[in-house]
Amino acid sequence: MLPKNRLPTHPGEMLLKEFLEPANISQKEFSEHLGWTYARLNEIVNGRRNITADSALALGEALKMEPDFWLNLQKNWDLWQAHKKHTRILPFVLSKHLAHETVARHC
Repeated sequence: MLPKNRLPTHPGEMLLKEFLEPANISQKEFSEHLGWTYARLNEIVNGRRNITADSALALGEALKMEPDFWLNLQKNWDLWQAHKKHTRILPFVLSKHLAHETVARHC
C-alpha cells in the first residue's frame, strides 16, 4: 500500500540505511560481492537506477531475503512517481456494453 502523505522509500535508500550502514559494509565491498560495478550499486543507492528483477534476485540472495521485498519497494516508488504525473481517467461503463452483447447473443 502506498503512503498517502509522504514519498515511499526508494529501494536504494532502504538498502543503504537499513542494511549496508548498520552492518558497516561499504558500497564498494557489497558491489564486489554481488559482481556488480560500483557505479551500478551507487546509482541504485542514490535513486538514479531502478531495481530490476535480476537486481532483486541478487539482493535477495546476498541478504537472505525474498526478492519480492525489493520489487515491492520499487513498485511503490514507481506508482508514487507515476501518480504525481497521472491525469485521472473516468471509469469505463462496461454494463451497457455487456447488456448489448447479451441481447445480441439471444437474437
